[in-house]
Parts: sequence; C-alpha cells; structure tokens
Amino acid sequence: MGRRREEHDPDRFLQLRGDHFHYYRRVPREVRDLDERGMFVRRALDTTDRIKARTARDLHEAADNALWASLMLGENPQAARVRYRQAIKRAESLGFIYRPLAEILVAEPLDTILQRVESTIGEPARSPSVDAVGGAVARPDDRISEALKLYFNEIARDEIRTKSPDQKKRWKAKREMSVDVFIGLVADKPMSEITRDDARAVHKYWLDRVAPEKGRADRSASTGNRNMGNLRTLYADYFRHLGFPEQKNPFADLSFTDRSKRSRPPFPTDWIRDRIFAPGALAALNEEARGIVLAFAETGARPSELANLHAGVIHVDHEVPHISVEPRDDPDDPREIKTASSVRKVPLVGVALEVFKKHPKGFPRYKDREASLSALLNKHFKSYNLFPTEKHTVYSLRHSFEDRMKNGRLDEELRRMLMGHTIDRPKYGEGGDMKMWQEELMKIVLPFDPGIV
Repeated sequence: MGRRREEHDPDRFLQLRGDHFHYYRRVPREVRDLDERGMFVRRALDTTDRIKARTARDLHEAADNALWASLMLGENPQAARVRYRQAIKRAESLGFIYRPLAEILVAEPLDTILQRVESTIGEPARSPSVDAVGGAVARPDDRISEALKLYFNEIARDEIRTKSPDQKKRWKAKREMSVDVFIGLVADKPMSEITRDDARAVHKYWLDRVAPEKGRADRSASTGNRNMGNLRTLYADYFRHLGFPEQKNPFADLSFTDRSKRSRPPFPTDWIRDRIFAPGALAALNEEARGIVLAFAETGARPSELANLHAGVIHVDHEVPHISVEPRDDPDDPREIKTASSVRKVPLVGVALEVFKKHPKGFPRYKDREASLSALLNKHFKSYNLFPTEKHTVYSLRHSFEDRMKNGRLDEELRRMLMGHTIDRPKYGEGGDMKMWQEELMKIVLPFDPGIV
C-alpha cells in the first residue's frame, strides 16, 4: 500500500533544501549492492519552481527505474565489450576486419569470405580465432546510460583531460541531462535499438519548449540544439569507438533554427559610471568579487576568464600593463579556454589597472568557481537595484564594453581581438601594437573614484 500511495504522490522523491528542490530516492534493497551510488540517490534539480522540479523528477525517476530493471536482469555490458574487443584484435592479427557474420555475408566478396574460412582450417570449431574471423562474437549493445559512462571514461577521456574539475563537472552534467531526457521520454534502450522515431520524440520534446504552439518559449533554440547535438555525438562516437563509423545516426539533421538576437541588453554607459561605479554600490561584496566586477566593466573579459587569472598572466609592471587570457597547461591544474580566438592579451586601463595593482595574483577565491561567482554577483546587483531592467544580468557588462568600443570608433578587428572573437585575416600583431591598443582603449576609459576598488 505504501508504494502504491507513493506512486500517486505528485511530489514523490522531492526534497526542499533552502529554496531549491532536490531529487532524493532510496535505492531498492534488491540492487543496492549493484548500484554504485549507495543507499540513496541524491541530485540537485537546480530550480525553485515546483512544476519544473516535478518534470525533472519524472526524468530521473524513469532513468532510475530503467537502470534498476537492467541490474535485476543481471546484464553485464562491460564483459560484452571486452569479448568484442578481443575478437576485433584476433581478426586483425589474422589480417581481417572484424564484422558480425551477417555483415560479412552482405559486405564482402566471395573470395574474401573463402579466405576467412581457409584461415581457420585446423582450429577447433568453437575456438576464439574461429569466432573472431567468422564474426560469431556479438557486438556489445550497451544501453544509452552505459554508453554515456563509456563515453566519459574512455571515448572522450582525451577530450576532457585539459578541463579543470569544474569544467569537467559542467561538461558532464550537460550530457547527463540530454541522456536523462531521452530515457525519460523513451527508455534506457540498447544503442542499436534507438530509432528515428525515438530521436523525433526527443526533438518534439524540445520543440514544444523552443517553439510552443501557445504561450512563450521556456527554452532557447541553442539549448535544444545543444541537447540534440549531445545525443547525436554520443551515438556517432559510440559506434565509431566500436569500429562502425558508418552506422546511420537517428539523431542526424534534427535541429532548431536559431534567429535569436543578443539576449542580454548592454548597460548604458552612464549607468555604469553613475550607479555601478558609485561609491558604496559594490561595498557589500568581498574584495575579490568587487575587483572582478570592476575589471569586467573595463576589459570585457569574461568573468570565468578573470576568476582564473594568476600571477603568471597578470603583467602590471609591463611597459603596457595587460592580462593574458590563456589556458592552464599544468596537467595537475588544467583549464581550457572557450575557443582558440579567446586566447588574447588585453591592456589594462582605468579602474581595471587599479584592480590588478591591488590583486597582482588574481582572485584565488573564485578559481574554478565561476558558477558561485555568477550567482553572488547577480544576487548583489538585484538586491542593490543595479540592473536597469529585468533583462539585464551581470554578463551585460561584456556587451556594454563591446558597444563602448563601437561608439568610440575603435577599429572592428581590434574590437574582435579584445573581445576574443574569431578574426579571419588578422592584420594586427603583438609587441609594438600593444601600445596602440592601450591608446585606443584610453579613448573610452570611464572615470572612477579610486575608493571603489
């Protein structure tokens, strides 16, 4: 009776911690030794809205139900993968490409098939070599949840090795969400059984949020495209990893048209000067957070870039004081930069120069903690009425810096370079040009009271 009541409870498995909802569920006793998460499943749902929390809960609930069902059936996809890889190696050692028997009969000419048969003469009928050359080892068929684990642990391991811990966490979370949506809408299906209809069901889910028939969209086209892209990439890379790059991708060509204009309006220049730079406006922030806001306004560098600067890339004693935005190549402390064009030098003028004179080693409090920084700054700006409209966020300062450069008639290529945008045919170098960049930025520098730093 208790479980039946639980199934009809609209708020089942939901817990409030502060203002935010969490998914909290006991792992069934039957699979507790098999589920690596322990006695309970806990996951933050990142919302204060009960309706959104219930939707997210439904996805996690369906995913866990599917996982526990597969564990009860005693499936072991890892062992299947090992057998399959061994078969591939054996076939290659004998000069053949491993293919399942059905594909051998369809794809290969008779001469090649006969060569396969001849190579196994003298071998026992059920030997590993016969199975490998004859395509008798079943291709592993991981469920999509297991394929995602394989993707994280093996397929994409090299791709994420240069990410910081926080970057890895956010990178994985986005892909986990995409797979959770698929499982919630379809099932935790074996990868080979995923159909175009399954992919269209997921596309329809995002379509109803990106372009609902009635009412306002609650997700952007870029969000829908990112989630469809995550599934498309997982599917393609999984089968490429197994040796089947030609596998038809059911998620191919399912996307959304993104005609959205810049979503965050810029702060008016006089608003920055008179409100944000006003004495006391940022006083309630700690020194490092305050420094990041001020440097952000006068460099346009992303808060995540500023938060991860260190003494080796802050050059306040240089002939042209500047910061270098670049990746951290230390294998013990790596961090990626968003794009290759984001690697750049930015001269320091005005309040930004004073900030880095005060913080020559950067802002260690927020190193690899840009999400916490963003939440703090947006909360402060909202609490102290530092947003001109509800559409503004702290990130709007980046758009303001770009607009100030346009209004100051700075060269377009220089603007793109300082913003970290792609440039097709760069005409500016470094070294001597840094002085010119500094002189150009001095045309738009904002006045400030030194006491605000």
